[in-house]
Amino acid sequence: MQTSPILHHITYLSSTAMTQPDTITILNAASHSDPYPYYASLRQGPALAYEAEFKCWVASRADVVQQVLESATCAVRPTAELVPSAIAGGSAGDIFAHLMRMNEGQPHTQPKQVMQGALRQLDLSAIAAHTRQHAQTLSTHYALDDGQGLNQYLFDLPIHVMGSTLGFRQEALAMLATWMADFVRCLSPLSTPPQIETAHAAAQALQASFRQLLQDSTAKPDSFLARLQADAQQQGWNNADALLANLIGLLSQTYEATAGLVGNSIIALQQRPDLLHGLCEESAKQPQSIKDLVAEVARHDAPVQNTRRFVTQACEIAGQALQAGDVIVVLLAAANRDESANPDANNLQLDRPNRKVFSFGHARHACPGQAIAEQISACSLHHLLTSSEIDWGKLSWTYRPSLNGRIPVFNHIPKETP
Repeated sequence: MQTSPILHHITYLSSTAMTQPDTITILNAASHSDPYPYYASLRQGPALAYEAEFKCWVASRADVVQQVLESATCAVRPTAELVPSAIAGGSAGDIFAHLMRMNEGQPHTQPKQVMQGALRQLDLSAIAAHTRQHAQTLSTHYALDDGQGLNQYLFDLPIHVMGSTLGFRQEALAMLATWMADFVRCLSPLSTPPQIETAHAAAQALQASFRQLLQDSTAKPDSFLARLQADAQQQGWNNADALLANLIGLLSQTYEATAGLVGNSIIALQQRPDLLHGLCEESAKQPQSIKDLVAEVARHDAPVQNTRRFVTQACEIAGQALQAGDVIVVLLAAANRDESANPDANNLQLDRPNRKVFSFGHARHACPGQAIAEQISACSLHHLLTSSEIDWGKLSWTYRPSLNGRIPVFNHIPKETP
């Protein structure tokens, strides 16, 4: 099975990801300390630039990014490798094969219609209540004044919230978060063979748990899962394996994207003491300001920096002729900072009018869970701002090695000796 050309260069990033590389590239930009000057230089170049070293095209301008994401000839997976070869044939690969966000045509549109409709029916105030409850509980389990505890809190919280929303019992949530942490590692080309093996085991556990949860939901006709299954039947989506996979996919997207969004919001506040002070004073009275911050950070320092598209037939984009098999790296974070889409784009502006955000995708593959991710993030941040558990002045961080995710890893903070 032929692998996409860009994946041949993954070993470079894998070997250098834990240290600051000398040269920023499209492969390490997402985890670079400051990729935005690099993105600006790309926007000043050709509308669709060719990276000879990585054998791919790069879209960085907002209008070109939008055109690529809207193009019917640009698919989310290469036709020669619909499931990554590293996980094909295992349980993790089975889940991947059914994910609506990794498919085109009916395997994409039908599940998305059902899932999107069900997610729209979720009460965001109930999501907020779950977040407040679990934020309080988890903050007693993890030392949030320490980087390691804060990292664990940021990853576990969205899984606890969505797990509760889907109907998992409280005592099952910790294991659910562990399985999800193991599973998502296989979704990165940087994953190692031992991580992939662990991911397959986690995928089996997730499949069994969700299968039981779906069976139990039939006794609760008003539950989210019961309504989801009823909607699926009504719309003719009768693929039980696909339903199961996309519920797991919902949690996997929430896991990393929300952790990145909250983490990057923390960094934005740490770097802006006046804003931090103002929100700490206003948060109890004006929670809308925190929601505005989260929405702006999603644009200004996106948790998902890029995605890829694979050309399925000869076409033209931004005046450039492309051939079947061409790869396009779509720099969502660069488009977010394009002045044509967001004037004064480099400034963090909470009251920004007509904010244009590409971080959650666009067109047919736009993420249906954006409102949920932002609600969880805002409520999580509200908890951190209204407690005294974080010493904001002592925070330091690096970024998790990733080709497309910008997820901070907060460092251990040594305790002061009395």
